[in-house]
Amino acid sequence: MNDILTVTLNPALDLSTTADRVVAGPKLRCDPINVDPGGGGINVARVVATLGGRARAFVALAGPNGMRLEEALLQLNIPLVRMKAPGETRESFAVHDRSTGEQFRFVLPGPHWDEAEAAEALQAIASATPRGGIVVLSGSQPPGISVEFTTQLCAGLKDRGAYVIADTSGEALARLARGTDPAPAVLRMDSEEAENLAGRRLATRRESAEFAAELVARGAAGRVILARGADGSVMAGPEGLTQVSAAPVSVVSAVGAGDSFVGAFAYGLACGISAPDALALGAAAASATVTTAGTQLCTRDHIMELLPQCAASFIG
Repeated sequence: MNDILTVTLNPALDLSTTADRVVAGPKLRCDPINVDPGGGGINVARVVATLGGRARAFVALAGPNGMRLEEALLQLNIPLVRMKAPGETRESFAVHDRSTGEQFRFVLPGPHWDEAEAAEALQAIASATPRGGIVVLSGSQPPGISVEFTTQLCAGLKDRGAYVIADTSGEALARLARGTDPAPAVLRMDSEEAENLAGRRLATRRESAEFAAELVARGAAGRVILARGADGSVMAGPEGLTQVSAAPVSVVSAVGAGDSFVGAFAYGLACGISAPDALALGAAAASATVTTAGTQLCTRDHIMELLPQCAASFIG
């Protein structure tokens, strides 16, 4: 199995709870709180471990919250590559409304980074990456980090032959979508992000897949994956246009679904399976995660149970 290093520059302590009803005004009495280590790359590493693999988590941590997050990671037996971050590690907060089934998610921005701290991170990530390894850059970027960070990371890892998977958002995603050199091996986004970039509605899988192919042609990545929620995912790449279905499950919480997809996809590639089959494994992991409450993620047994319903096929 190839080495997997996940990168989380803007981690969070994920706090989740349930209230009878979420309304403005009165004090809301909540159930006991659940605390989990959060952030895209951390969740990716958790899913790799769930599937029986091993991923090291490069995490930028600071302050008391960072210490709590590090302790939580150690309890999960996630190998940690720690970098000191500025400021204080952020928190995120999710409340499930028992009366409606809705979930309310509050996400804080995290500490501000300067250019020297970003350069330190690039050097530290490169030092932690073995030759031929898979590097997953997942989650939001901290304030102050340049939109060129992913491109700079790809350049810094080029001599190591690293396979970079990027799952980011906002201006950083928009910059990658215009095409970069070097570009990541894989770029993933959701439907809303894709439609914002396309400037049009992507109503069908074919429309999403064709836009993904446009992004590949621009030089955004070697492969582009567009997640379509309950309608599955599509991928454009050397194999052509590929689609997978999401398993028909009852959705409890969408927290961590995208990270679960990326974790299972990276695990599949690290094990040597084809990109379309890795896409199906990712879809099964995302489907399993949405059935769990709060910040809980998928289990291996549930992923394997759902996998036959997520088989990959080509879009003719």
